[in-house]
Amino acid sequence: MESSNLTSLPEETLDVEDEQQQQENQKNPPVSAFSSVPTRPPTKSSLKKYVPLEWTEFFDKEEDVCIPDSDDVFHVYMAGTEGPVVFCLHGGGYSGLSFALSTSKIKEKARVVAMDLRGHGKTSTENELDLSVETLCNDVFAVLKAMYGDSPPAIVLVGHSMGGSVAVHVAAKKALPSLAGLVVVDVVEGTAMASLAHMQKLLSSRMQHFSTMEKAIEWSVRGGSLRNIDSARVSVPTTLKYDDSKKCYVYRTRLEETEQYWRGWYEGLSDKFLSSPIPKLLLLAGTDRLDRSLTIGQMQGKFQMVVIRHTGHAIQVRIGYHKFLDSVDQYNRNSESVAGLIKYLKAPYTGDGPMKFTGNDSH
Repeated sequence: MESSNLTSLPEETLDVEDEQQQQENQKNPPVSAFSSVPTRPPTKSSLKKYVPLEWTEFFDKEEDVCIPDSDDVFHVYMAGTEGPVVFCLHGGGYSGLSFALSTSKIKEKARVVAMDLRGHGKTSTENELDLSVETLCNDVFAVLKAMYGDSPPAIVLVGHSMGGSVAVHVAAKKALPSLAGLVVVDVVEGTAMASLAHMQKLLSSRMQHFSTMEKAIEWSVRGGSLRNIDSARVSVPTTLKYDDSKKCYVYRTRLEETEQYWRGWYEGLSDKFLSSPIPKLLLLAGTDRLDRSLTIGQMQGKFQMVVIRHTGHAIQVRIGYHKFLDSVDQYNRNSESVAGLIKYLKAPYTGDGPMKFTGNDSH
C-alpha cells in the first residue's frame, strides 16, 4: 500500500467543522436552543497528539555496547543509579523503549537496562535475521559480560512476549550466578504455539507504509497494538526506518522472514519457566492464556501470577502496568534488597490507587 492511499484523519476535519459551525451560530443565532449543534471542547490536532517523545523523558542515558571479536553493537537504554539491575527484553517488532513508562517508576529504587535485541531498534549486528532463541540468549550473555565483566550485580530479568521466552531460556541455562528474579510478561507456551499458525497473516495485515512518523504512531494506537499514546510516541519511532526508494517509513524488523525460529522461542517454555529455581512472576492480560503446566504450577505455588485486565498483549506499555508499579512507598516497606524488589514486583495490583499486598490473589 502506497503512503498516498493512507486514510485521512477525521479528527482535524471535525475540528474545522466545529469552528465553522460556531462562527455560523455567532452570525445567525438559532431561534431555538434545540436547533443549535452543541459545541465540543477543543481537542489536540493529530499532529500534536501523536508527535514523537524523546527517550530522555524516561531514561537517563543510552549506550552502544560493542561485543569483542565481532561487529555486533547492541543499543541499551539505562536509568537509575542504585539497587539491582532490572534487565528488560522486548517482544518481537518492539524495542527497548517499550519499557519506557515502567522505567519511569522502577528507576526510583533500581537500575534499569532496556536492550534493543538483534534486528531491532538501534542495534546493529552482522546477521539481523538470526532470531533463534540460542543466538538471542548468547546476545544477552554477551551484553551482560561487556557491561559488567565477571562480577555482574544482582539482576532481575524482565521479558515481554518473544523477550519473555529469551528471559526464560537465559534463566534455564543457570549461567548467570547473580540472577535474582524472573518476570515474564504475557507469554505462555500453549497460547503462543497455537498463535503461530496465524502470525504471517497478522504481520501481512498490518499497515506497511507510513508517510510520517505521526501517522505511524496514530495507527499503532488506533489499531490497538499499543493502547497508551505516550508509550507509542516514545517507542514507535525506533521500530521504523525511512525507505528512500519508497519515500516513506517502513518496519525496521523483518519479522516475516524469521518464521523458521518462531517455534524454538516457545517449545518447552512452560517447563523451563517452572524449573528455574529463582523467584518468578508471570504477568498476564487474561487467565485464558494459562496452559495446563502453568495452571498446575501456579496451584502448587511455584510462581506468582498477576492478571492485569484490559491492557492487551503489551502490558508493560499500558497505563495499567504503569499504575501497577506506582507504589514506591510499598516497596520501601519491604526493604532495599533484591528480595524486596521481587516482592514489590510480585504484589498484585487491586485498584487505581497504591498497590495492596493480597497474598496469592490474582485479581
